[in-house]
Amino acid sequence: MRLALGLSYCGSSYHGWQSQPSGRAVQDQLERALARFAAAPVATVCAGRTDAGVHALMQVVHLDTPLRRAPFSWVRGVNRYLPPGIAVQWAQPVLDEFHARASALARRYAYVVLESPVRPSVEAGRAGWVFRPLDGTAMRQAALRLIGEHDFTSFRASACQAPSPVKRLTRLAIARKGAYWRFDFEADAFLHHMIRNLMGCLIQIGQGLHPPEWIGQVLAARNRAAAAPTFAPDGLYFLGPVYGPQWGLPDRTAAYDWLP
Repeated sequence: MRLALGLSYCGSSYHGWQSQPSGRAVQDQLERALARFAAAPVATVCAGRTDAGVHALMQVVHLDTPLRRAPFSWVRGVNRYLPPGIAVQWAQPVLDEFHARASALARRYAYVVLESPVRPSVEAGRAGWVFRPLDGTAMRQAALRLIGEHDFTSFRASACQAPSPVKRLTRLAIARKGAYWRFDFEADAFLHHMIRNLMGCLIQIGQGLHPPEWIGQVLAARNRAAAAPTFAPDGLYFLGPVYGPQWGLPDRTAAYDWLP
């Protein structure tokens, strides 16, 4: 049986999603819990890898298992063996043709930034931080120049393994709620560090260090050295993949209502 799981986690204590020799990756924690629940080794495939310090509100994974249990049993049973900060939100049997990564039509992320003269405290590790005021109009003007299909080489980490730097960004929305800014991204796929590198540029534009049109010059340069430094991982959240309706999978979790 092929099973899909929706997973949420706080990434602050983990070395990203992908399994590590240290065992301190989210995948390591999940597969250990699954193995204890299923009494057999279980391998998982995720919808999108996240870096160290990055959080997920709905990471989706699939796995193959001979074990037959009701969906709620998978949720409660696996969560029993997971550490705080990681929880299975839902479980659902799927057809063998479903693939957590390859079946995704798009992926969604949000970045939360605290604008304050004082560093984060209760939100430490869960929000980026700027102490200079941000200009929302300038950042939105810059964001418009990024929408569409582009070569995002300037926003790509040197270790990126994607076969092509060309991606289609379909949404980049910027909103403010009190002292918090929220940046929403949606694309067919993202390059390694792409969002954090975009954030670095948008923040510099918001602080008045560059005009909005500068981001178009960075994009056209196709050179990582042309862009701003990579922004912190703290405020980055993987909202989850977008699947076609034929799979009948949930598109949100309760944590969506918690994020500003």
